[in-house]
Amino acid sequence: MRQRPRTTLPLALGLTSMIALSGCAAGSASSSSGERVEGGTIVYAHQQEPPCVFGGWIEQAYLSYQVLDNLVSLDEDGEVVPWLAEEWSASEDGLTWTFTLQEGVQFTDGTPVDAEAIAYNFDYWVAGGNSTAQVWLQDYYESANAVDERTVEIHLKAPYPRLADNLTQGYFGIQSQHALETRSDEENCAAPIGSGAFTVEHWTRGQNITLVRNDEYTSWPANAEHTGPAYVERIDWRFVPDGTTRVAALQSGEVDAVYDVPAVQWQSVEDGGFELHRYITPGRPQQLSFDTKEGPFTDQLVRQAFAYSLDREEIVGTIGHGVIPWEGNGGVSQATPGYSEKAAGWYSYDPDRANELLDEAGWTERNSDGVRLKDGEPLKVVLPYGAGSILNADGAAILQGVKEQASEVGFDVELVPVPQSELFAGAYSTPEERDFEVGYWTSVTAGILYINWRPSTEEAPNYNNGAFYDDPELAAIILEANSTADVEAQNALYAKAQEYIAERALAIGLYDRLSTLAVDPSLRGVWQEHAQGGPTFYDAHFVQ
Repeated sequence: MRQRPRTTLPLALGLTSMIALSGCAAGSASSSSGERVEGGTIVYAHQQEPPCVFGGWIEQAYLSYQVLDNLVSLDEDGEVVPWLAEEWSASEDGLTWTFTLQEGVQFTDGTPVDAEAIAYNFDYWVAGGNSTAQVWLQDYYESANAVDERTVEIHLKAPYPRLADNLTQGYFGIQSQHALETRSDEENCAAPIGSGAFTVEHWTRGQNITLVRNDEYTSWPANAEHTGPAYVERIDWRFVPDGTTRVAALQSGEVDAVYDVPAVQWQSVEDGGFELHRYITPGRPQQLSFDTKEGPFTDQLVRQAFAYSLDREEIVGTIGHGVIPWEGNGGVSQATPGYSEKAAGWYSYDPDRANELLDEAGWTERNSDGVRLKDGEPLKVVLPYGAGSILNADGAAILQGVKEQASEVGFDVELVPVPQSELFAGAYSTPEERDFEVGYWTSVTAGILYINWRPSTEEAPNYNNGAFYDDPELAAIILEANSTADVEAQNALYAKAQEYIAERALAIGLYDRLSTLAVDPSLRGVWQEHAQGGPTFYDAHFVQ
């Protein structure tokens, strides 16, 4: 068995050795008797490095979940359970939520986790401190106030029955008010101060982040597997972009756990005796939203033709090796409450129907390459995608399959891989620059539909509406669902919205976004938190 604890390798050295070992056979997983070892360092290989530990991207939520506690957690049955808050309730009119906090919890800077700090965090999020928390709350949040040291009230503009569910996401991690008020933005970016099981010890940009155990930890969530401080002393959270390299490092024993196992390697990792975790992310799946403002897809017939031109189940099955679930629904994934099977099945593979629709839309001629023409102009559509950020290598391969199948009915799809730096700076974000948007949004409810489909106005622009589709009728359906307390009625409204989207071919699903982990059997107690599927290392421990 490998010795614990181990020293942290510089990532440049680590990568070199990982590449050299990329041909190692599976089966190098270490054996153990199951007796827990005290302490040690988990070496974990993640695929993407975020700009800050805390923020509005899921890659940040995965990290901040280790450092910051939330008010509430989500258990494996989808039920909201206590974390920093012992109990909570909503007023009869649904406009005031009251949370009662655990007693005596402190941030790691020694300041109290009290009602004033909670209220401050809500104001901070809505003011832009977390962009994703902001878009979830901004149309509902009115104010927050401390009733007493342990009681905080959240006041809303409209009823929001699933507020507590949404607060389980890592975007709603609670930071020290004192730290936010007295430290620089860069300090809080690199090492936010929370009350969590770990703190940030050091970040070597481009290589790794070292997290160290909070020995005074007292505020574990109700669904944790033990109480008290974390078992391990440190986490060496490495950034290793290439999936094959990550798996080779796991198989060679250089790392203890890896994120995002390539589908083609899933079986060999399982055969090697490693523990595999697979979480289908609720919220918006990996999908294509059509540009309804500019270009060929302003015509519904052309959008529908594109949908019919694709055998999405076959493409995803081929690339995904049975690991990646294909998804027909362009609104929400199959793991999301309120999911509509009807919307998911709206467009089957039917190239004859696709050709009929394109003829009807006036794209009746073809050039020598087989591309459809209308008034002499080719049916060329631009599909940019976040290479290595929003889409991994499996996702990029699926898009290649989309391009090839759509070409059979006369579409010329130009795939444009966009580096993370350019994508996050706004490249291909306007109707004139692209014909599709591809991407996902994690969420524990179908309320994500409002974020993705709220009309964009000059007074309140919605940069998350990737189809540039401004429809008050669709927005009204989703808004009614958001404020409906009865779960069955709420889900029926969300389903209605998904079917509205499908009927008009505003977006089509490709596959469900996965969060996957592979763990050496000598490391036990690693699990995926149930709101977003990120790795949870609080309960993790080595065995011998």
